[in-house]
Amino acid sequence: MTDLLKYEQRGHIGLITIHNPPANTWNAESLAGLKTLIEKLNADREIYALVITGDGEKFFSAGADLNQFAAGDRAVAWEMSRLFGLAFEALTDFRGVSIAAINGYAMGGGLECALSCDLRVAEEQAQMALPEARVGLLPCAGGTQNLPWLVGEGWAKRMILCGERVTAAKALEIGLVEEVVPKGQALNRALELAEMACQQSPSSIASCKKLVMHARTGSQHEQGWRLERELFVDLFATEDQREGVQAFLNKRTPEWKNR
Repeated sequence: MTDLLKYEQRGHIGLITIHNPPANTWNAESLAGLKTLIEKLNADREIYALVITGDGEKFFSAGADLNQFAAGDRAVAWEMSRLFGLAFEALTDFRGVSIAAINGYAMGGGLECALSCDLRVAEEQAQMALPEARVGLLPCAGGTQNLPWLVGEGWAKRMILCGERVTAAKALEIGLVEEVVPKGQALNRALELAEMACQQSPSSIASCKKLVMHARTGSQHEQGWRLERELFVDLFATEDQREGVQAFLNKRTPEWKNR
């Protein structure tokens, strides 16, 4: 499938580990691999739940590899936004219970991956942000749609429009995560929750999940997901997109032109 994702089965639980050191960034290969893997898990009637975490101790995932956007190529932007959408929508639509074990930094597309799961367990040292606007981009993998659903419009705007980074404690306070655990314990706790889910009827879980998600699967929310990707690609016609990505890669402060 891909070496950028590790997979193992633990009883009725599928465990996915994002494995792209040093920051577990996402690229075309890993996103396509995630979609394919989730499709296989959906077809495996022995899998009732899945847990996704990051390799190592520092990063859950730092999001997209920005080197992919350095040239300002709209075709690349469209393809990557499409792959992000397909992968994380597949994660959202997984028929069983999905749990993100956030073992470190979850930034940009990394946080959007966690937002696509049903539940999130964060370690106490974890930090979370959607900092795309700081580099002339926007969250294109469900962030602008899923974050306000969880934390409300105010905190979503603080994180997206102001680029505010939140600690695990603050994430728990605002409803971004369901539980905070000591360092090194997110995976164990996520697996415990997954085991609890496995004691339920898989058929009942699938039906209950559809009903719980029904409120956000109407046409308006689906249109929001599509518009998110379209506006992401539109940014590649701006000078600010090129300046933001180049400034990030060159480790300097961007000089915005507002055009």
